[in-house]
Amino acid sequence: MIIVLTPLPEEFDGFVAGCAKRRLPVEARQIGRLPAHYYPSLGVMLVRGGHGKTQFGIHTQHVLDHVAFSANQPDDKDLLVICAGAAGALAEGLQVGDVVVATETVEHDYNLKFVRRPLPRFAGDATSIATMRLLAPVNFKLHFGVVASGDEDVIDVTRGADLRERTGGIAVAWEGVGGARACKFNHVRFLELRGITDTANHDAPADFETNLALVMDNLVEVLSAECKVESKK
Repeated sequence: MIIVLTPLPEEFDGFVAGCAKRRLPVEARQIGRLPAHYYPSLGVMLVRGGHGKTQFGIHTQHVLDHVAFSANQPDDKDLLVICAGAAGALAEGLQVGDVVVATETVEHDYNLKFVRRPLPRFAGDATSIATMRLLAPVNFKLHFGVVASGDEDVIDVTRGADLRERTGGIAVAWEGVGGARACKFNHVRFLELRGITDTANHDAPADFETNLALVMDNLVEVLSAECKVESKK
């Protein structure tokens, strides 16, 4: 099973719209306190993840407690948790609508002052990444690289350049590291997928609103294509 958590209500609605556009069968579910949509043809459970890395981590743990570790559910090795949402581009060559598959999620706002240590880094699921490297979307590009994750709106090119230098990130977003931490704690596979809505500059708030539906639709396309590849193996 794939559990997809979208941080914001707008991202959730965009994912639902993308699935409806493709006429994917859907079943309403309730996962503990969280309403969910199950797409049997994809093997995807869609749940709201919550805004910010802490809330996203709480929701991820809540879902895992009710799905992964309840009776008559698949072994946790069969589970994949995906954080799916919008992001700002930090590297050249990324265009609005492109999708970033995070080879690593790096917690950029883990600010130690007493000692010096590397920023926390969480590798994306290698099997899923290998499958996605086989995909060739027509209307947008797939990029593979680091996503810088932290609770901060990046709307300044100088700040974006600093994050790029410190983390090696090609995109920046909020919540992924919360899900990555919950999955590491529970020994569950994790992957972050982000659609580029903006270039992390002063136009980012308006660009986010304008481009969100497009990127969520593209994320659905990527997951649908991945499931088709996996079904042929």
